[in-house]
Amino acid sequence: VQLVESGGGLVQPGGSLRLSCAASGFTFSSYAIGWARQVPGKGLEWVSGIYRDGSTYYTDSVKDRFTISRDNAKNTVYLQMNSLKPEDTAVYSCATNEGTGWGTRDFGSWGQGTPVTVPS
Repeated sequence: VQLVESGGGLVQPGGSLRLSCAASGFTFSSYAIGWARQVPGKGLEWVSGIYRDGSTYYTDSVKDRFTISRDNAKNTVYLQMNSLKPEDTAVYSCATNEGTGWGTRDFGSWGQGTPVTVPS
């Protein structure tokens, strides 16, 4: 399994970024997949996820600001992040979901991540 993220960077509050994750080494369309973030001293937490059928999950703090999508033909998952806030600062990784929900036990494989910085 290989997951390679891109698209992170420094953005001012209220700005937008689009993250991309290119997946390989597994049957992409067969898996739920999502985006998680990590800040120093804390564990990985799910931000958003998308099931095989296209239904989605968002953690409360990003609802109405972030949008997840997937392109099974390109083996790629995206995260459109709008109205970014300083508290969104973290390293964002895409991850496969090998459980039944979006908790810490549901992580499968994840990538190295791409940093997102929103200064206060």
